[in-house]
Amino acid sequence: QVQLVESGGGLVQAGGSLRLSCAASGRTLSNYVMGWFRQAPGKEREFVASIPWSGGTRYYADSVKGRFTISRDNDKNTVYLQMNSLKPEDTAVYYCAARYSYCSGYGCDRRLKEYSHWGQGTQVTVSS
Repeated sequence: QVQLVESGGGLVQAGGSLRLSCAASGRTLSNYVMGWFRQAPGKEREFVASIPWSGGTRYYADSVKGRFTISRDNDKNTVYLQMNSLKPEDTAVYYCAARYSYCSGYGCDRRLKEYSHWGQGTQVTVSS
């Protein structure tokens, strides 16, 4: 089993920055892809970014491209989401997720159903 714990959310003004962390434990993640998703009130959960644990192509949703950066620290078993130039529409609960790499590519990474492990979420609120 894989356990994921997010942290780093909070309240920030528009234009500000936050860095989310996702600490992973439980098993070796070398064959996993890590993803960040978010869910705003009244909306469906949506893909934000993804990164293979062992390295490779990172994908981003169009809405965050150029502002958010996903990265990982293998020594710390942690995945990060650096969020810059935040906008009020980025307000959401952000979730870290992990999936075994049965498939690859943007189409696969963005599908919620591919992910078998989820964190509890961390709230990000961006004020205007």
